[in-house]
Order: sequence, then structure tokens, then C-alpha cells
Amino acid sequence: MRNLTLIIISLFISICSFSQDTTQIVHADRRNAASQQAKPYVILISADGFRSDFSVKYGAKFLQSREAIGIKANAMIPSYPSLTFPNHYSIVTGLYPSHHGLVDNRYFDVNSGKEYNMGNKKMVAEGKWYGGTPLWVLAEQQGMLSASFYWVASEADIQGIRPTYLYTYNENIPIEQRIQAVKDWLSLPAEKRPHLITFYFPQVDNDAHEFGPEDPRVGNAVHFVDESIAKLQAALDPLKLPINYVFVSDHGMTTVDTEHTLGKPAALDTAAFKVPSGDALLHVYTKIQAAVPSTLATLKQNSSFKTYLMDETPAHWHYRKSDDRFNRLGDILLVPNHPSIFNLGTRKTSPGKHGYDNHHPDMQASFQAWGPAFKSGKTIPAFENVNVYPMVGKILGLTIDESTIDGRLSQLKSILK
Repeated sequence: MRNLTLIIISLFISICSFSQDTTQIVHADRRNAASQQAKPYVILISADGFRSDFSVKYGAKFLQSREAIGIKANAMIPSYPSLTFPNHYSIVTGLYPSHHGLVDNRYFDVNSGKEYNMGNKKMVAEGKWYGGTPLWVLAEQQGMLSASFYWVASEADIQGIRPTYLYTYNENIPIEQRIQAVKDWLSLPAEKRPHLITFYFPQVDNDAHEFGPEDPRVGNAVHFVDESIAKLQAALDPLKLPINYVFVSDHGMTTVDTEHTLGKPAALDTAAFKVPSGDALLHVYTKIQAAVPSTLATLKQNSSFKTYLMDETPAHWHYRKSDDRFNRLGDILLVPNHPSIFNLGTRKTSPGKHGYDNHHPDMQASFQAWGPAFKSGKTIPAFENVNVYPMVGKILGLTIDESTIDGRLSQLKSILK
């Protein structure tokens, strides 16, 4: 009883000691159903921008040590476009971006006439932008508690549900306090303990954007992530719980040509077309249909980028009008030829970018997993990130209707014991 009191006091202090942006949000009325309390645990960890080769390239010693006791994929193939918001949400819904609605970091929603922008915190927290059923919503619907120390859309009221425990995204909470919060969650009584926890690192993406993926400072960020995951596991091991760790990234990173960036093509008359900001792809939304034929012909003459009508894009992108369940894709898509990049602003673009073809080697993401649910010392071929969803659901014993998602348990079933 004394230990429980100390845990509750610790949680209360952590809630009260931070400013509003760093305050933990707790749905205190929820409990794990009795049938869920003996289930395993999954900590889903994302290191944004952690390219598939970064663990070896920069000597991530702890992650490399996990290979012998768990699973490593040669790469994980991001969904197209290989951007942060679409891919984090694909991982937790098992859906391609065109199917879950988060088709870009910034896009125009034709039905509402509004433009979604990942930098708009109010908009990001609105559940109406997100289709599918994220893992935490699925768990909560089935009587299993969840927690999030950041993940795309975890702050939104999707289907009226947020994780039982969550933090609004900010970069002000030190890693030691984040690790302690996870330990506090998993030290709660069985009826209050979350079985699914998401945990997010921005450092590699931040530095790879600013300095380029070959810069030594990216290596420092990789080491920070690696050492933090080691500290997290060391903190949780004494709890003797069946915890499974799934380490992923959303996409890779590449070096782009910052000296010869592409501006918005002159053929795109603002009276006839709307073009939200972008760099590795530009959506062109038509306002005057009669302007399309001549504009399209002019755009296709430019060899610096590829021009697609939305029913012409590569099939492996799953990014055509026929895929567009929420009417959010543009009518025309402009894709620069790597390493070219669009820059519609006035500031010089950063040297590190992503968003290109999801099969490009530099766009490949990372995947590792270890814990009691996983086989040991197994390396697997690259696979699409939508398959993580049914695998995590299987470990947690959640019911998933595969007819509603793009991922398939069969793709990763062989890595489970």
C-alpha cells in the first residue's frame, strides 16, 4: 500500500509541477477490464528520421545488442509520402495515408474547404482529421488502458477517445522525467496499468534536417536515442513485467541540392490553382477546371520534376484518386527528381529532407523488436509499415478486423513466438 501511495504522489507531482504544455492528462475513471490485466505490454518507440542504416552507420550499440535477442528488419518501407505525420499515423492504424486521411503534413481538405497544417496545434488535436482506429483507440475500446508520451494524433479525440495517460507534444520534458513517467505508469496496480505505450524521439530528424544526414551531429542524436532506450529498459527491467519493445522510425533522410531549389512553377496561376506549401511533393488543387489541359502540358515539359494527374501516380504509392477516401489529394502532383527539392519560401532550404518515393533507399525506415513475444536473432526482409499494426494487436490480444486495414498479420507473424 505504501508503494502505491508513493507512485500516486509521484504522478501527482509530475502533473502539478509542469506548465500547461507539459502537464500529464489522465482519464482517471478508466480501468483495465479483468480479461485484459494479464495481457503482455508493448512499448512502441519511434525515432523520427532514423534511417534504416543509422544504427550501423553511427554505432548505436544498445540497438545493435538487441539484434541477438530479437528481430531486426533490413528496412521498413514507409508509406507514401515519406513524411512524418502520414507515416506515424500509418504505423498506428495499419492504413495507407490515402485511406486514413492524413495524406501530407499539410494538405487541402476539399470537402470542408480548410487546409490542414501539422503546425496548427488546435487543428492537430481535432479528431475529425483522422480516419481509421489508432492502436490506443482500439485498446481502449476493448477495455485495455493505453498511454502516450507523444505520437502523431494521440492528442486528438479520435472516435471520442484519447489514451488514458498522455502528454501534449512539447520538447521541454527531460528524458529522465519521461522515463520515470513510463516507470510510474507500469508500477500502477494491474487495473490502472497501461498495456500499450507510445514513446517518441524527435532528435535525429531535427538534426538530420538542419545539418544533413551525413553530419556528425546526427550521430550524436542517434547515440542519444540509443542510450535513452537503454536507460528506459534498465529502469523497467526490475518491474519483471512481460514488456515487448518495438522500435520504429517513420522515414529516412537524404541530402538535397540546396543551391538549385525549385520554386513554384510559373504555369500555376493562383487564380486557377491552389498549391499548399511542400518540398518533396506539391499538391495542386484545381479551382478552374478549364485551365488544367494547357497547364498540365506546360508542367510536363519541365524535366526538373515529374508531373502526375492523380490517376497516374505509381501503383506502389497507393496514392491515386481511387484511393482517396477523404477527398484530400490534389488533382495534379509535382514530384522533384532527387536530389532536387521545391522551396516555395524565402529562406534557404535545409540540407536534409524526406518525402520522396517510399522505395528510395534513403527513405527507408528502421524496425527492431525484442521481448518475450519475439523470436531471437532473426533478420527479416524489408516490409511495409502498415503491417506493424496487426502485429502489435496480436501481441496485446486485441481483436482486429483485417478487412478494415491495409496491413496483414501474415507479413510479420513469423517473427512472433
